[in-house]
Amino acid sequence: MSPLQLSVYWRLSLVFFFSSFLFFLDVFAAAVVGASCDPGNRTEDDAGVNQSRPGEVSESGNRDSVCEWTDWLAYSQTLYMVGLLLGSLVGGALSDRYGKRTVLLVSVHVHAVCGLVPAVLPQPFLYLAVRCVTGVCWCCINICSFSLAVEWTRPAARLWASAFLAFCFSLGTMGGAPLAWLSPTWTRLHLSMAVPQLVCLPLYLSIPESPRWLLLKRRTDVLDRYRRNNPADKQCLDLLLESDLQKSTEAQKEEPSGGHAPSDIIHLRHPTVRLRLFVMSYLSAVSAMTYFGICMNIGSFGVDVYSAQFFSGLSEAPCFLVPLVRLGRRPISMLAFFLSGAACFLSLLLSRYNGEPVVVMSLALLGKLCILAAVCIATLYSIELFPTVVRQRCMSLVNLSFRLGCLANSLVPSTPNGTISLAAMVVYSSAPIVGCGLCLLLPETSSVPLPDSVEDCDRQPRPRPPSMAALWRTWKLVSSQTRKTETLPAEKDDTHTPNTHTTLI
Repeated sequence: MSPLQLSVYWRLSLVFFFSSFLFFLDVFAAAVVGASCDPGNRTEDDAGVNQSRPGEVSESGNRDSVCEWTDWLAYSQTLYMVGLLLGSLVGGALSDRYGKRTVLLVSVHVHAVCGLVPAVLPQPFLYLAVRCVTGVCWCCINICSFSLAVEWTRPAARLWASAFLAFCFSLGTMGGAPLAWLSPTWTRLHLSMAVPQLVCLPLYLSIPESPRWLLLKRRTDVLDRYRRNNPADKQCLDLLLESDLQKSTEAQKEEPSGGHAPSDIIHLRHPTVRLRLFVMSYLSAVSAMTYFGICMNIGSFGVDVYSAQFFSGLSEAPCFLVPLVRLGRRPISMLAFFLSGAACFLSLLLSRYNGEPVVVMSLALLGKLCILAAVCIATLYSIELFPTVVRQRCMSLVNLSFRLGCLANSLVPSTPNGTISLAAMVVYSSAPIVGCGLCLLLPETSSVPLPDSVEDCDRQPRPRPPSMAALWRTWKLVSSQTRKTETLPAEKDDTHTPNTHTTLI
């Protein structure tokens, strides 16, 4: 592994670890405000020590107004999802134009500042606006980080990059829960979530740009600078861009003088791209509804919010072992969607027939683990399915479907006792199984070079469902071979029988 690859991986791991703190901030903020502003939880400060809790008098004598607008916190999660939706609309186009590294650095810096603002200025409208901007930044971080990690990885090991970032996010979920538990006030909570990101900001400046984007934009001077860093970096770039350099040279020769490159709309209208875009959009929407539906309601299983988030992150950690399953992109995606739907269905049955809460929660977490594995594979699958010329735009549309699934999930009503409703669990169990069948329409892209054009997508092996004639020929071939194996021992017995009778006579 070259030094540039190591630089990409460990810096992106820090980005995902600390960015996960703000992902579930609304859950922690609601718990902190609920515990601090509840009149039954307030006690007089007999020792004279001011804890600066929301609604109490601070040392400066100014009353904190957070408890006066606690009703506004119910809209923060919705606005965060709206920000994710807006980020999916602009993130891909911005990274295609200005580069993945540039958009990533801007998003990470704004994301860290947004985590600090509520601690300094706890105002309702400002907090809601900041949560929306945080959602936009996180979506751009997600798009650019996965693309950078995959494009700096060889085709045979791409799944490790996707699984590694998801593993870092789950570790961040586990680390953020005890950190929030140790921060009982509004100000401390936001400081503890934002300060680690601010400290790590200088480390992100050394993240290199995507080599494929540099080659596509003909920024060969930057590529040459990367090659001069280290012999291992030169060898890595040559291996990553071996086929792309040849394609770029041929494209320059074929491009007429004064000609214009075809519009991205033409590529998006191609039947192959449209089919793949439809399937991946459906899979992303289903994954979002199932994942967030279980994740945001994990506290309804009788566990406090901090322990629930910790075990939620712990249940996602085994996704790091997904690359060890050597089944290819399509089979493992089908397996993950099917297991997720089956686990949610069993959890639904047990919850309706008064099953043990521990078993019900375990099955729900198993379904969430499987759907997260499907998300990791689908993210990598999207990168491998779409050509370089429109890859980020297609990923943005797929990400848009993911965010629409998040918003649709927030519209599903819960039961009066706070548990997941029957309609929601039916969707969580049936929709992934339908997605398992749609995976049959996608090609296998494991260990295949990334397509740079629509023609490269057409050259990928197309999945063809077996026809009745092919099934009939296969059945006849198997049956004929079976009869042949059955008749051979009989013929041998016939040849030996006369000799036996002769000797007896």
